Amino acid sequence: MTQTPLRVVLSDVNAKVVQAWMSAFADTPEVEIAKGSILNQHVDAWVTPTNSHARMDGGVDAVIKRHLGAGIQLRVQQAVRSSFGATLPIGSAVCVPSGAANPHYLIATPTMEQSAENVRETLNVALACAAAFQAIHMQNSLERGTITSVALVGMGAATGKVPPQVCANLMWAGYTLFKDHTFDNYDDLRETVHAHLSDIESRPSERVRMTPRRRR
Repeated sequence: MTQTPLRVVLSDVNAKVVQAWMSAFADTPEVEIAKGSILNQHVDAWVTPTNSHARMDGGVDAVIKRHLGAGIQLRVQQAVRSSFGATLPIGSAVCVPSGAANPHYLIATPTMEQSAENVRETLNVALACAAAFQAIHMQNSLERGTITSVALVGMGAATGKVPPQVCANLMWAGYTLFKDHTFDNYDDLRETVHAHLSDIESRPSERVRMTPRRRR
């Protein structure tokens, strides 16, 4: 489990996404849900759904880039090159200083490879959400307690065309995975997500709680 208590806020301008969150997270009252822009959330970190090239040219990415300034994209892309090379794999994330008083950090995690893709038939939302929480765990392992609060939007629900309830259920799966477990790396995280959700297209209305496989 995470060693630092984490305040989690889900915030989106789309009322259908908010309603879907209220259903999916009904038994997790510690998660705050709000209708409105993530820019209004005063937390340690914002999570931006990006693409594998970290081009912040659409959706929430573009909104955050306009708000924080063009330099934020440069910092994200530099972090991607430093840790992953040319592209940021889906199911991974980078955490960078925002350069602003609020938030202190920006976490970028891809829900798609290119700037605009339909990802409704993929596990990308669960992978991205889980990766964002893994990035928080890793940051707090480096500097204890630096991220104690985070805000996320409806990942993949706009540009990615993921239906609101499917988005909410997949984000719930990503959140509960982080709440119950930690991982040494993103490879183990991706393996767990794929192992539990590979047949999710046959049961899109269900929530799935994931458990990492025990290693001998």
